[in-house]
Amino acid sequence: MTSDQPTVTLPAQRTCPFSPPTEYEGMRKNAPVSRVTLPGGRTAWALTRHEDVRAMLADPRFSSDRTHPGFPVFVEGQQQIAARFKLSLIAMDPPEHGPARRAVVGEFTVKRMAALRPRIQQIVDEHVDAMLAGPRPADLVQALSLPVPSLVICELLGVPYADHEFFQSRSGRLLRRTEPLAGREQARDELRAYLDDLITEKEREPTDDLLGRQVLKQRETGRGDHADLVSLAVLLLIAGHETTANMISLGTFALLEHPGEREKLEADPDVLPGAVEELLRYFSIVDAVTSRVATEDVEIGGVLIRAGEGVLGLGSSANHDPEVFPRPGELDLRRGDRHHVAFGFGAHQCLGQNLARMELQMVFETLFRRVPGLRLAAPADELPFKDDSNIYGLYELPVTW
Repeated sequence: MTSDQPTVTLPAQRTCPFSPPTEYEGMRKNAPVSRVTLPGGRTAWALTRHEDVRAMLADPRFSSDRTHPGFPVFVEGQQQIAARFKLSLIAMDPPEHGPARRAVVGEFTVKRMAALRPRIQQIVDEHVDAMLAGPRPADLVQALSLPVPSLVICELLGVPYADHEFFQSRSGRLLRRTEPLAGREQARDELRAYLDDLITEKEREPTDDLLGRQVLKQRETGRGDHADLVSLAVLLLIAGHETTANMISLGTFALLEHPGEREKLEADPDVLPGAVEELLRYFSIVDAVTSRVATEDVEIGGVLIRAGEGVLGLGSSANHDPEVFPRPGELDLRRGDRHHVAFGFGAHQCLGQNLARMELQMVFETLFRRVPGLRLAAPADELPFKDDSNIYGLYELPVTW
């Protein structure tokens, strides 16, 4: 069944931090491929079933080009900003996408991530030490969630961590849907100018980090240029700390609110990898995982989507599809399912997923081992959730022990 008339206006709000927007369940049951209204009055198709979302993300007839006039956006002006710069990796289609991704994917292999493990553990321990030595209550967002992934991605890319407040504030403005267009443009320009200067320095004297190695690779292969590298740096810097930071906060919150699940984690370390997958599925912090635009007529879920029409894959709905995940509203750390779409699917599946998984496992293991009495220091219903951001999370998480 489908709905040709818009039934829901997106983005929809979560009324419970542990559940997708309530509208999604009705859409999934009654019209799994639905027309929805976007900010500014434009319409697009929304996919709510796990099967349909994965089919769309794996189909080359759907384009990732954010400058296409039919590409669905949650924030007015996003396309104008994108059109001013070269397309980043996340917005490329074949044939450009394959070589660009292969040029950097080697930086995120399981083997390379394993080599980073001792340094990441050191970073986690240092921040837990500082939190325990500081005042109580503490804000876990500032004490642990933000600095750990920020430090890790800075060291990986070769970005000075001393500048973290600068790039965190700009990325926050870019992701906030309520930020005026002028503010988003300013944030993007300032962040790009900063990384433009940084990469210019690395081109003069390449450094032994991801961006420095990309400079050398460009010289060897003759592929790519300065602007390509700036776009890659913007993408990796934002994605590398915002997503993981929000999952640390939300995952900690969920484990504190579900003591039985937390006890499973503390009693059996082997639960940890599956626990991270379940938390990723449960929250699905990037709701549209990602959007596409049809380049030709395509049938999805029995519905004909015309060339030029935008399509949203609603990841939080797909990850709560009861046909795939029984009792999807329950947090079950022993569920054991890795086929969620929290990292997307297909050719554009998240480049840094191995790094994100490792960081989350290390943070949760260390935090709950070293701070066994950790608890919320504010009522759960008073916590400031990021209902205004394209990446769901918490602005603050007061904790004590």
